[in-house]
Amino acid sequence: MALEQEIATYQSKLSELKQHEGKFVLIHQDKIIDTFTSYDDALKEGYKQFGLKPFLVKQILAIEPVFCFTRPIGSVRKVL
Repeated sequence: MALEQEIATYQSKLSELKQHEGKFVLIHQDKIIDTFTSYDDALKEGYKQFGLKPFLVKQILAIEPVFCFTRPIGSVRKVL
């Protein structure tokens, strides 16, 4: 699965990352590269360092939102 290692790294390091909640983390393989205040900055740095190799940019959230999709997929509901 694509980004499996990066997602596992995020999950295993979440307790450490919570101090940066709301920021965006850049992860490549099993390494936390850095945190950024914006998604765009993290994405630019990811492309700068890794080009087209897989990397993950994810907002650090202590509680992940759950989205429910019903047909038609034109509407999205957020469940807390």
